[in-house]
Amino acid sequence: MTMIINNVAYQRGRRLGDISIDDISNVVKQPETFVWISLHQPDDALLLRVQEEFGLHELSIEDAREARQRPKIEADGESLFIVLKTAQLEQGQVVYGETHLFVGSKFLVSVRHGAASSDAQVRERCEKATNLLAKGPGFALYAVLDFVVDNYLPVVAQFEKDFDAIETEIFKDRFDKLIIERLYALKRQLLELRNAALPVADISAELMRFHEDLIPKELRAYFRDVQDHVSRLVGLVDGMREMLTTAMQVNLALVAHNQNEVVKRLAGWGAILAMPTVIFSLYGMNFKWMPELTWRSGYPLTVFATLLGCIYIHRRLRRAGWV
Repeated sequence: MTMIINNVAYQRGRRLGDISIDDISNVVKQPETFVWISLHQPDDALLLRVQEEFGLHELSIEDAREARQRPKIEADGESLFIVLKTAQLEQGQVVYGETHLFVGSKFLVSVRHGAASSDAQVRERCEKATNLLAKGPGFALYAVLDFVVDNYLPVVAQFEKDFDAIETEIFKDRFDKLIIERLYALKRQLLELRNAALPVADISAELMRFHEDLIPKELRAYFRDVQDHVSRLVGLVDGMREMLTTAMQVNLALVAHNQNEVVKRLAGWGAILAMPTVIFSLYGMNFKWMPELTWRSGYPLTVFATLLGCIYIHRRLRRAGWV
């Protein structure tokens, strides 16, 4: 597996060409020159060489070895260490990875772990904007941040499709455990995406406010644009999470309403059956002197009174919507 994807030197915004790790020290001594290195899951030996070339902090190098970091920005002397959570679609499934960035006045080192798209398009885009790339690695850093945020958008679109696919099932008045599980899983995925995207806005804000040596004033508007994109994306995610919560509540309310209707009907028929139950149980008692027992018309009158009482109760319950 190739660990060094690109190792390119730029001078005044123009590409000088590929260089080796050993040549970095000499190249960065040239005026208005910086190096942009792209690494993919490098081993310890390669990271140590990069550390020696740029004087990176050992704790940051230790963090960059594994993709188990939270999104953050840390200042290590004259350089910055930034961790970004990446997301992309693979066969309709969302997979996450990490991109670690080391930024200095003369270099930008990106370390990709797990699922993370190649930054070849980012590099090509930057090389076309030579006037901005001439500002130093700050513009390349913006391009990487913007690329990571843009990759969140297809994920949100996929979540919207998933929600639309199960939306028709939500408003049925029956309980479906599978639908609730799918809704809960989607809500959890939205929360995971939100936790990945939201820190990018904080990172962009800190880059604009506190690191003028790396981010010239001319580039601050670009980082503000990234911040705006993240804010809109988080707003979409929060809106979908609210819709999911409401949908789950509506589904449960419909199920509860249907159950109440069933209980009401059962209670109504129970009230109707109570009439003959009371009368016939009365006749089942062992009274010797019970006048109705000696009447020839006692039985038909009793049956008629029972039917009349049942019909009366049925009509009243039907008007009330209980049967």
